[in-house]
Amino acid sequence: MNKVKAWIDDNLKGDPIIWGIVLLLSVISILVVYSATGSLAYRRMGGNTEAYLIKHSSLVLLSLVVMWAAHRLPYKYYAKLSLMALWVSVPLLAFTYMFGSNLNDANRWLTIPIINQAFQPSDLAKLALIAAVAGMLGKRQKNIQDFKRTFIPVMIWIGLICLLIGLANMSTAVMLLSTCLLLMFIGRVPVKFLIAVCLIGFLALTSAIFLGQRGGTFFSRIENFMSDEEVPYQAQQSYMAIATGGIAGKGPGNSEQRNSLPHPYSDFIYAIIIEEYGMIGGGVVLFLYLALLYRGMRVVAISNRPFGGLLSAGLSFALVIQAMVNMAVAVGLGPITGQPLPLLSMGGTSLLFTGISLGIILSVSRGDHEDGFATDGNGIRKNAMQMAQ
Repeated sequence: MNKVKAWIDDNLKGDPIIWGIVLLLSVISILVVYSATGSLAYRRMGGNTEAYLIKHSSLVLLSLVVMWAAHRLPYKYYAKLSLMALWVSVPLLAFTYMFGSNLNDANRWLTIPIINQAFQPSDLAKLALIAAVAGMLGKRQKNIQDFKRTFIPVMIWIGLICLLIGLANMSTAVMLLSTCLLLMFIGRVPVKFLIAVCLIGFLALTSAIFLGQRGGTFFSRIENFMSDEEVPYQAQQSYMAIATGGIAGKGPGNSEQRNSLPHPYSDFIYAIIIEEYGMIGGGVVLFLYLALLYRGMRVVAISNRPFGGLLSAGLSFALVIQAMVNMAVAVGLGPITGQPLPLLSMGGTSLLFTGISLGIILSVSRGDHEDGFATDGNGIRKNAMQMAQ
């Protein structure tokens, strides 16, 4: 037991509560995806109901490995890496919009050669923009009201990335803009600059609606949500799954709506969770995401450097906002968006980028914790305050 504890202390650093939340959500994900894909796997895989289970479990494990690797890298390096990723993201997003794989009337995907794995450049762009904005704000905290040097670069990157993402994926662009605004608010950006970012973002998203591929879908989904006459088929099936789940649910693997609900393993996986595990299970999942947000924001409070706190806050907001949007859609509190539930939905590279985001948050908590310690003359690590006495 002592050896296991020593190995955990040496290899799983950073906030232990975040590690626990991620591992628990990963286990829930494997169980629910296995249930949600059972019928689909039986039809498509010739009776092999474990096909999607094996694939998803492998991706979950790989995302945990990626998270571990990301948390080992000191977070200060992510400032430079994010700027490089931004410059790569712009041509990737443009190329995807023009030549990417078309799914649901939108070019969002690129297929990686050799491994034949679909990849959404918007996942890379989201992560890069949040980290880059955190880096620019953290570096300029002493001159945060300098319009030319601080605000103009941030405004240009936010407007450009949101425009390119919004051409094919409006909901992702809106959530990314919201995350950046929250990040700037925490970064002490003056209110007049925030209003200017709102205007720039509104202009970019409006341009994306009228110039992009999803303008008609964007308006139709808003109209369907506001209308009292007709409920979309996906929403109907989701409501049925939630209504029949009750307090304690039907039990693991006993979902009935998985056979009729579109994308029960991704966009509407929260409805399957409530159907099988009831309101209790749905409440536990909601609590875990709120706990993740709390622990991510707690890093802001203890962070020794502005960049670390802003980076942790931005990535925490991005993950939890997406989770809240997905759950709101499932229970009828928002229009259908097609957003997966982070850490729970079946996915490919999106799981890996979620792992990277969580690894960076852990890197911040790990780095700031270790910065609070120093080594004395005998090579013993002590609290820096103790050494000062």
